[in-house]
Amino acid sequence: MKLIAPQKAVPTHIISGFLGAGKTTLLKQLLSQKPEHEVWAVLMNEFGQIGVDQQLLPQQQGYQVKELLGGCLCCSSQLPMQIALSRLLSEAKPDRLFIEPTGLGHPAQLLEQLTEPHWHTHLSMRALVTVVDGSRLHDQAWTQQNLYADQLKAAQIIVVSHADQMQAADEQALIQLQQEYQAYAQKWLKAEQGHLALTEMDIPYVGTQRKIQPLLKLQQKVSSTNLQESAEIKQLPYHYVETAQGYAVAGWKLPKRWQFDFYPLLDLLCEQQDWLRIKGIFYTNQGWKSFNFNPQQFNYQSTDEGIDNRLEIIYQSERDWEKFEAELLAYRVDAAAVLD
Repeated sequence: MKLIAPQKAVPTHIISGFLGAGKTTLLKQLLSQKPEHEVWAVLMNEFGQIGVDQQLLPQQQGYQVKELLGGCLCCSSQLPMQIALSRLLSEAKPDRLFIEPTGLGHPAQLLEQLTEPHWHTHLSMRALVTVVDGSRLHDQAWTQQNLYADQLKAAQIIVVSHADQMQAADEQALIQLQQEYQAYAQKWLKAEQGHLALTEMDIPYVGTQRKIQPLLKLQQKVSSTNLQESAEIKQLPYHYVETAQGYAVAGWKLPKRWQFDFYPLLDLLCEQQDWLRIKGIFYTNQGWKSFNFNPQQFNYQSTDEGIDNRLEIIYQSERDWEKFEAELLAYRVDAAAVLD
């Protein structure tokens, strides 16, 4: 695939958000701010085979809109997305580009693709935006879905849509949500009826400092040289640490087939000290369970089947997680545990 380099790297915005959050409404409002002499382009992705959103965007001169239909450009093969994006850049030669992935997408994966070295001379990535529906923040069944959380974590800017429709419960939920994600040092903006100045979003993308490594017990088994060569991994299981603005997040992602003894697991989480937030989802011998702890309240409940076991602990002071991980893994009860 041959890329035709533009005169300069194109400022590129990813506008993500869960289903019905108001992404397209925000995008329309941002497009209305286009200077007359510029050409702006939009790459949209719809999960289904019939495109609707494209028809809602400006069709007049100065805009180029292209849709990718069927599947998710974040998760599926990169080739269709790269071909579509390359053609859009070479044919439209835009001064600014917006990418709107499907509401079922994982924007962090898309951002990872677009920040690869071969795109550096073509795209100037701006802060990733996630739109959340402010009028639905009180609905925990909506906000506690794994995909919803993944989209929030990926964001550098979070835009709260339908701000004029928020009730007292939504305002309180927004405060709690901001506290929960304070470790990610995000910028929060309210948009009433989709109105937001592009200048508030037109800031460079800054990558989160994330160190992904094998599980701590596996790191002990290899030499420092070998570990350095194999530390950056993506396959499960793995351990990671993210840092931002004086906060840190210690996380674990473990295979879906791993099953844990619920009550010892619950005790382990409750016994932890000096943390700001604990969130997790685990496959246990009592079924799938979600955990959502803050210093004032320990919540856990049955939940839908997850795609993996996962846990995140937000903290400030330095900690040695080896003992914690050893206890966590000791509570596996699946048949394969004795072989690992």
